[in-house]
Amino acid sequence: MRRSGSWQSVWDDRILEWIRENDGAGTPKKLKESGLIRVSQAHISRRCRKLAENGLLREIGNGAYVITEEGIAYLDEEYDAEEGVYISGNGPADGSSSTDAETNDV
Repeated sequence: MRRSGSWQSVWDDRILEWIRENDGAGTPKKLKESGLIRVSQAHISRRCRKLAENGLLREIGNGAYVITEEGIAYLDEEYDAEEGVYISGNGPADGSSSTDAETNDV
């Protein structure tokens, strides 16, 4: 079972699944056009920002997002989105997270 965060909405799993299935990247506009998510493009954009704030997506510019290692692990039931940790020893081989890597780039 996926361990979602209290901050997540019912649309977040669909957004993450769609992005993973579409080469790991996408935009709110493309998500809206897909017909999979039946809310406004603005709402999809807000959810993508929230997913990025919590490390499951990463914004790459021009409104596009890519799924992170944590996002993939969450979908695979290997990541606890509430606690922001891998479950029972699952995680990147080097023990870091993609959010760790982002903060080290400063």
